[in-house]
Amino acid sequence: MFSDRTNWKLTRNRLTEALEEVRSSSARVLDLTVSNPTRVGLLYDEALIFQSLASQRVMDYDPQPKGLLSAREAVAAYYRDQHDVRGLDSERLVLTTSTSEGYSFVFRLLCNPGDELLVPKPSYPLFEFIADLQDVKLVPYPLIYDHGWQMDFPSLKKSVTKRTRGVVVVHPNNPTGSYVHPHELESLNRFCREHSFALIADEVFFDYAHDQAGRQSLASNQDVLTFTLSGLSKISALPQMKVAWFATSGPAAEVEAAQARLEIIADTYLSMNAPIQWATPALLNQRESIQRQLLDRVLDNLAELDRQLARQETCRRLHVEGGWYAVMRVPVTQTDEELAVDLLRRKSVLVHPGHFYDFPSDGYLVLSLIGPGAEFAEGIGRVLELLIADF
Repeated sequence: MFSDRTNWKLTRNRLTEALEEVRSSSARVLDLTVSNPTRVGLLYDEALIFQSLASQRVMDYDPQPKGLLSAREAVAAYYRDQHDVRGLDSERLVLTTSTSEGYSFVFRLLCNPGDELLVPKPSYPLFEFIADLQDVKLVPYPLIYDHGWQMDFPSLKKSVTKRTRGVVVVHPNNPTGSYVHPHELESLNRFCREHSFALIADEVFFDYAHDQAGRQSLASNQDVLTFTLSGLSKISALPQMKVAWFATSGPAAEVEAAQARLEIIADTYLSMNAPIQWATPALLNQRESIQRQLLDRVLDNLAELDRQLARQETCRRLHVEGGWYAVMRVPVTQTDEELAVDLLRRKSVLVHPGHFYDFPSDGYLVLSLIGPGAEFAEGIGRVLELLIADF
């Protein structure tokens, strides 16, 4: 009755079962995986947000496949003003309801059923589900850690087959927090040109560089056909508004051919609703106050993590450049999933085991840095208490 592409394992994992068990006992769980910015105590300009959604223009139906021009122009201005991306025409932007939908459009554009895309490992597990639904095969290439994360280009090259159509990079990666460095981008462009591959860049966490130094958005990449995805979910910490996009850049002839096909894909779905598109310029402007709050929270929690780690020698954290997460290296006395379940049942602390993100071995925990500071500090204290006692 059902397609093979939806033949996923649908049973709950042990961590989910343990979480339900602990919560059913009315225990207070300290959540060190929190990813919803609307529930971590940020101060939004609610009046302005409500006002932005009340435009009378929503009564007019104006179907534009790539999204309303005013919304696309606001996104182009964001790239120009915040990241110095010059020459990004609004016509090279396509609005979508999420980056997931943006990925699906790009995967459909590039791949026939059974074609392959190279994706980083470790990384966010969402790729697998999107690829399954588009009948695309994902082939991982490793990020290796040596005083910081870097792309393993020898392994990347070995992963190429006759079915490969492109390379996915996450800039910065989730959860490692590593950006694509200039020398890596140069090698990527050379690699993609050599094989006629497209480059797909996920930049949802791009604005959250911990050193607050500017980095090159791949929306400005002109060397190869490049699709750069982002959206309001992270930029303005408004995941509920469902505004995302991707920008197309690269050689003019390839961009033009891609845009013609993408417009038909977008026109087939017309998924963006009018009220949110009219509100997009105002919602994008929310980033100015929200990003300051979030970055302060991230840096404060990272400093607290370092303070507690400095008092022991059992665990350490890996270097992180940007984003909302930190990776902690821990002793391997059991699987990461077993450790996460132990932390829930014995300490009422929720963390993500590294295998959720395809870390190559056990000994990794992934921690969110956006939770309230007091809860984060208490949670880290409990984690280290258990790890030190059991090691």
